[in-house]
Amino acid sequence: MGILGWIIVGLVAGALAKAVMPGPDPGGTLVTILIGIVGGVLGGLISSALFGVGTGNFFDIRTWLISFLGAVVLLAIYRMVAGRGRPVAH
Repeated sequence: MGILGWIIVGLVAGALAKAVMPGPDPGGTLVTILIGIVGGVLGGLISSALFGVGTGNFFDIRTWLISFLGAVVLLAIYRMVAGRGRPVAH
């Protein structure tokens, strides 16, 4: 699929991750998008290595699912790490 395709998948994965995990993010929407892109690229690399998805198969559901899961995991990790210094609202 190539890096550009993985970036596009990552944008969608980041938007879906934000929809699944609503709430304030320490870095805002831009950071969430960047985390989605990283999740998409990592998902593409992982699916290529594990499932043998070639670079021309943009529409393989496994790549999309792994990218989405990668974005959700990265967003959760980011919230845990970046949110430590913030006071808890009651």
